[in-house]
Amino acid sequence: MKAFKTHQVQVDFMHCLYVEEWGNPQGTPVVFLHGGPGGSISPQSRTFFDEEKHRVILFDQRGCGKSTPFGERKDNTPFHSVEDMEKIRQALGIERWVVFGGSYGSTLALVYGILHPEQVIHFVLRGIFLGRKSDVHWLYQEGASWFYPERFAPFRDLIEPGKRHDLVSAYYELLTGRDKEKAKKAAKTWSDWESGIVRLIPPESLASDEKSEMSLALLECSYFYHQMFWREDNYLLNHIEQIKDIPMDIVHGRYDVDCRPSGAYELHEALPNSKLHLVEAAGHSPYDEPMMKKLREIMENL
Repeated sequence: MKAFKTHQVQVDFMHCLYVEEWGNPQGTPVVFLHGGPGGSISPQSRTFFDEEKHRVILFDQRGCGKSTPFGERKDNTPFHSVEDMEKIRQALGIERWVVFGGSYGSTLALVYGILHPEQVIHFVLRGIFLGRKSDVHWLYQEGASWFYPERFAPFRDLIEPGKRHDLVSAYYELLTGRDKEKAKKAAKTWSDWESGIVRLIPPESLASDEKSEMSLALLECSYFYHQMFWREDNYLLNHIEQIKDIPMDIVHGRYDVDCRPSGAYELHEALPNSKLHLVEAAGHSPYDEPMMKKLREIMENL
């Protein structure tokens, strides 16, 4: 799949977003929402789509990837990203589009749908993250740690014992502190913990990219420290009525330790018209083969 256009979209006085268009300019518009917060798009992001059928819009969210300023936390919330999506949609002359998002991308997709339901043709959501305190606690305090205790230990042990009752707050203090070396160490440890549990069979070693580690850790930790900037803890399910009539495919790995399958089931129960696909022999990553196969199948049949 080849890019036919790239754009730099200035969404406010400070943030400029990197945007790519791939596939068929006359195809069904699909917007791809990457995870994190703090992730970025990559060549792998395009593997779920058909270059003949789909016009795929991919962009690096605020502070991420090739968007500038890199790692910026100011004016960086899900609600800012939703309005960025609208600016991109309007700039590209798209009336309605399919919204495809995984992990935090599924969170952002749901916020977008709640605020702009008339612009959504169909949702394809993977690795559902509902952004509640309980979801963050599971991943960064107690829960996922039960399944990967040997990987969680370095994440926990970087923090002094007296602060381990609230690891997200302790990491936020390190990541935003003046000691840059401590911040780098915290970013790597944070990123290693999460990247080490997303595949069904975790890698023996983890690739290291200092820039992407800092973006992922700093923005994720900022969002979670500020409780996703929600007005209420269960914001998504409390407002889910707004999208009850929009078709949705929910895809979740049976053995997803990062984001619990129960969250996907709760979303499905709240939206009776949705289709739930629990993928066996898959974890959180969209690149486990059974997960990739299911996502491609759904996109092919839209």
